[in-house]
Amino acid sequence: MEAHTLSLPFSNLQLELLKIYTRNVEEEDLLAIKDFLSQYFAKKATELANRDWDEKGLTAEMILNSHYRTPYHKK
Repeated sequence: MEAHTLSLPFSNLQLELLKIYTRNVEEEDLLAIKDFLSQYFAKKATELANRDWDEKGLTAEMILNSHYRTPYHKK
């Protein structure tokens, strides 16, 4: 395989995927890869959110009783 050198504006993930997919893949494989990547990043986001939740000592009750909406004043 010929080495290709690319740089910005691509992320390191995009560069790696571009290197891997210099050939076409079957649609079924493409869908499986997209699903795998989605699951990976969803799991990572959940782990980060759980860590943040634990570090801040949050509870479901705290979240349910919080009001984040912009207050509107009646004229």
